[in-house]
Amino acid sequence: MKSSQKKMLSGFIKRHPDGFGFFIPDDPEHPDVYVPQQSMKGAMTNDRATILVEKERDGRFRGEIVRITERSQQRVAGKFNLINDDFGIIKDEGRGWGKDLKIPIELSKGAKNGELVEARITTYPEEGGQFEGEVVDVIGDADSAMNDIKRVVITQNIPEHFSPETLEEAKQFGKNPEEKDFKGRKDLRGLPIVTIDGSTAKDFDDAVFTEMTNEGFHLYVAIADVSHYVKPVTSMDKDAYERGNSVYFPNFVIPMLPEALSNGLCSLNPHVPRLALVAEMNFDFTGTMTDSKFYEAVIESQARVIYGEAQELIDGEENPENLNPVVADKLKHVKENILRCADLAKVLMAKRFKEGSLDLEVPETQLIIDATGEPVDVIKSERLFAHRLIEELMLAANVAVAKFLASKEMPSFFRIHEPPDSEKISMLERYMTNMGATSKIGGGKLQKKLTRILQDFHGKPEEQIIHILTLRSMSQAKYTPNNLGHFGLGFDHYTHFTSPIRRYPDLIIHRLVKSQVQRSGEYRMMAEEDLATAGTWLSATEQKAAKAERQIQAIKKARFMKKFVGETYEGIVSSITKFGVFVLLRQFNVDGLIRLDDLGGEKWEFDEENLTLTAKRSGLTYKMGDQVKVLVSMVDIEQGQINFVLEKNAKSQPHASTGKDSSQKPGFRERTYARDKDSFRRRPEKGDRSDRGEKPERFDKSTKGKSKFIPKEDKKKKQIQPARPQAIARPVPRFEDKPAASTSSPSAPYEVRPRYASLADYLDQRKKKGSNDEEKSESKPAFRSTQNRKDSEKRGKTENDSRGVRKARPTKSHRKNKSR
Repeated sequence: MKSSQKKMLSGFIKRHPDGFGFFIPDDPEHPDVYVPQQSMKGAMTNDRATILVEKERDGRFRGEIVRITERSQQRVAGKFNLINDDFGIIKDEGRGWGKDLKIPIELSKGAKNGELVEARITTYPEEGGQFEGEVVDVIGDADSAMNDIKRVVITQNIPEHFSPETLEEAKQFGKNPEEKDFKGRKDLRGLPIVTIDGSTAKDFDDAVFTEMTNEGFHLYVAIADVSHYVKPVTSMDKDAYERGNSVYFPNFVIPMLPEALSNGLCSLNPHVPRLALVAEMNFDFTGTMTDSKFYEAVIESQARVIYGEAQELIDGEENPENLNPVVADKLKHVKENILRCADLAKVLMAKRFKEGSLDLEVPETQLIIDATGEPVDVIKSERLFAHRLIEELMLAANVAVAKFLASKEMPSFFRIHEPPDSEKISMLERYMTNMGATSKIGGGKLQKKLTRILQDFHGKPEEQIIHILTLRSMSQAKYTPNNLGHFGLGFDHYTHFTSPIRRYPDLIIHRLVKSQVQRSGEYRMMAEEDLATAGTWLSATEQKAAKAERQIQAIKKARFMKKFVGETYEGIVSSITKFGVFVLLRQFNVDGLIRLDDLGGEKWEFDEENLTLTAKRSGLTYKMGDQVKVLVSMVDIEQGQINFVLEKNAKSQPHASTGKDSSQKPGFRERTYARDKDSFRRRPEKGDRSDRGEKPERFDKSTKGKSKFIPKEDKKKKQIQPARPQAIARPVPRFEDKPAASTSSPSAPYEVRPRYASLADYLDQRKKKGSNDEEKSESKPAFRSTQNRKDSEKRGKTENDSRGVRKARPTKSHRKNKSR
């Protein structure tokens, strides 16, 4: 059975909700390893472990955990559920632990049933043993919006408090640098340099100044000199490395450095002297960098410019009549600098795209939160040219530093982005073809081909989905001492230099640059092994922060949509899965799931090759890009999950009466239904029953004016079917309501939670484990209707129960190791 000898590996475990796991080795050259459920041995997601690995004949790697060397979670947060007089539990809602956490009553700190608590794990589930803990803090009302961030911070194991030693070190610094700190530095305080940031920003990492020369452009990028204050081996450095980066939540940030430095001494605030590490560069008029140099300096920002103000100034240059006089007066002393920065950014951007850099514009979600933590609105964050202006100048500085370090032939640190594998590109091409793309990706430089196809969707409803799917098909960017280039940006050399206040990798780069430009010997080079270890850790902290930010967004979106349960919205199908359809709303940047059970009473065939769902009987087909009208049916705030039902199935919903007309607007036409073979269907009369678990009885039309109902048990004697069966509308209760009881048999509990919190969550998990591994899962589906349960009891279980979905047979085998 096996084709090679076993070997031992160390690395991280990712636990799948179905119980099995995937092992990510420390050796970046070794593929990921599948760990079956019986070999997990109580491992929780993100635990470090040593495993025994063997290669199977099909080329895949299978492993068994030998020992767990480090636990990723010591504390967890969740709702305390009182089970009896002896103990309560915190449920394993995210399926990352493998068991519910049991808490004895005497260790519960008096927590009441339903309260949000923070608990310390005292016993881990080794070899199937007990999984127990004790409450260390009763946070309060689990339903309060003020506690959302606290729950996520604890769940994602993000350090929230600095050590006493770090806080003591921060107190030793003054509010401003002293004259002795300027020694040996170039004085640039007379330069009209500016910072350009968002209105809510408090930590200013970078300041810029551009002027024209006879040969082209002369650019200064001044970056906060954090390395001058945060020295290696100090408590502050240790805490910063442990965090890896700042974590940004709506109206709240967990900084990498104490506030005295992040918002004060290191931040390039206006009209005060600040220490900086400067990248000074020259470009010709085509945007090619001709030379660069790096040195320590002291600067003084002449203005704190907001993106919107910079944009008004740039727009006013083209249309003076539209220029805001208040902004013009405020920024008149730095106007020329801002306009020259804009000119250089346009040249650099044109050169980058011409050489194959991907232009992926994925709109970010902006949550408007009030003082109580409640979301007021969910909008797409507007991206101005002023944002791109700063991005282009930062990219230029990062490239210049990466080239400088590479030229020194020393162990260094790079931000790399490897090309996507051919299988993901093939899948992306199918996505694009299904949504109307006519061009093919194959042939020529991949980045240019992708950019050309993305431009075909510019201005179309599918544009945002195409950009998201393209981004998701890419490899994960990471930090490493091996310079493999950046595929997405199209750069051969790239690193992170411009944000040392909020990213530890940038702090490492500053120290490496200073080891080459300083002669004092204060800063030393790092060994390649240490850089490799740092790269693995800091890539992991970055991903953890991104996951926390996505989780809080999902919770806030669900909290926002709770008030709209029962209302209808237009949306676009953003993904097709075997368990349902994800829909992205047009009005809000929110996506939700239409479960398979809520698509109608038919059997559905999932075509993984073309990503479509087709009803076997009627031929009704769903594909990505279809425009639909949906009703918000259920919301789970705790898990950040939103469920929709099709508006056509929602007209008889008992909870849909919101005072608004839920019928389709005149002229609205859903592309999905336009493809049906027969678009004429009998609409149910007001008296039709559509209770969950019981189909409406059919009319006997032969009675001429008298409606005679045919009971279900007599339908074999006489059964009349319309030309195309009407999809059965199932009433979907509100999240807090109990399901409607069936009149024919007791209804089983109604499960409302999908296995994935959102489209982003589904794509993340699909990216980790590959689609074939999902198909091999033997877990029960997240949702099964009462009717399906009754039917399955009648026919009995089979070895390969499709659970209402018949998967299309692919035209050719694609069995590969999807987990890599």
